[in-house]
Amino acid sequence: MHKRVTALRWIGSIGLVALGLALLCFPTLLHAQNGYEIQVYPSETIAPKTLLTELHSNFTVEGSTATQYGMLPTQHQEHETIELTQGLTNWSELGFYIFTAERNGNGVQWVGDHIRPRVRVPASWHWPVGVSLSNEIGYARPEFANPTWSWQINPIFDQTLGRWYWSVNTTMNWGHPVPPPRSYTPAQRTVYYRDVSPGGLTFNPAATLTYQPSKYYNFGIEYYGYYGEFGNFVSLRNQQQQFFPVVNLFVSKKWEINIGAGWGATASTDHLIVKGILGHYFNWGNPRKHPQKAPFVR
Repeated sequence: MHKRVTALRWIGSIGLVALGLALLCFPTLLHAQNGYEIQVYPSETIAPKTLLTELHSNFTVEGSTATQYGMLPTQHQEHETIELTQGLTNWSELGFYIFTAERNGNGVQWVGDHIRPRVRVPASWHWPVGVSLSNEIGYARPEFANPTWSWQINPIFDQTLGRWYWSVNTTMNWGHPVPPPRSYTPAQRTVYYRDVSPGGLTFNPAATLTYQPSKYYNFGIEYYGYYGEFGNFVSLRNQQQQFFPVVNLFVSKKWEINIGAGWGATASTDHLIVKGILGHYFNWGNPRKHPQKAPFVR
């Protein structure tokens, strides 16, 4: 038994080191949901009879300044997203999103809605790493997103090792692309469907690595990427590579607070975004202890 535990620790340690190197040293080896829900998910689901309400506030300090492919400029655009997640069983939950955007001259705009069922490997199975599967489906208006209808498939893997925590979201996205302008030449249409709005399954990974020196907070880095369609990845210039130094505050077991600022490393990425997540747990059943996640990285 001791040898098995030691081996599992070694496996976790190797995974942690590999993730750290990937995040910090080799960003091209690794799309932050269009800047509306910038978060890395843990494998753990919400407890039954518990509702988590979250407000995602994201402000683009430096982004696009002109309308591109029918989408409004992102610079100085404020995104407010309401996320509601209800625990169903010990291994499943259901989430719902309301996306909004605000920018001077445009006012407050409804962007779209998504629904997200998620299941996980039960804790009673005693797997060495947490594993869950999320499916997020919904619509967003073409002024703010391309594609508009999308289905996001997100296998999630995570692990806590002492004060360290890592999570990898191997997100894949299928969407219904907005057609290009009729005036486009065949060559322009080819580039559009490759670099702007692919019709196939795209790869949009995310990951986080945090360290918790105190029971009141942890700090770390979050990564969000977009590589394009499987089998036809876009050039580095058209990829999205974004890094967020973050702090998670543990002021109460009923609250979660995440604060960060993200820098884009490629020409197609918004260059500076400031984000915050404020969440609160409501229990609809008998009072019970809320699980204290080592890092609040939902």
